Amino acid sequence: MVEVFSVNKDGDLVDPEEALRNKVVGLYFSAGWCPPCRDFTPLLCDFYTELVEESEPPAQFEIVFISLNKSTEDMVEYYHDMHGDWLALPWTDPYKHELKKRYSITAVPKLVIVKENGQVITDKG
Repeated sequence: MVEVFSVNKDGDLVDPEEALRNKVVGLYFSAGWCPPCRDFTPLLCDFYTELVEESEPPAQFEIVFISLNKSTEDMVEYYHDMHGDWLALPWTDPYKHELKKRYSITAVPKLVIVKENGQVITDKG
């Protein structure tokens, strides 16, 4: 079994099994070098804030950023500058390649919404 962790914006490791339990998850494949990503990310931030941080009770929803940047430094800069207060798969985590293949990611930005078990709700985002 692969040991998978996510990080939060502070760089702290987070156990995704615990953080994502009983939640619908948006897997957000994106990169800072991509102009459409830089256009879409602020809209996603607004959506996430309204749905998770301002709703009462908060929606059981989480986003995990999966970076297609060219380096760790580029990923961290893009994540801190433009992203919401959600999780990210570390740039060096090889699991991102499995996720890209599993969800047929060929272009970015791409938002895949999945159930807790990984079953796709929609991949039209």
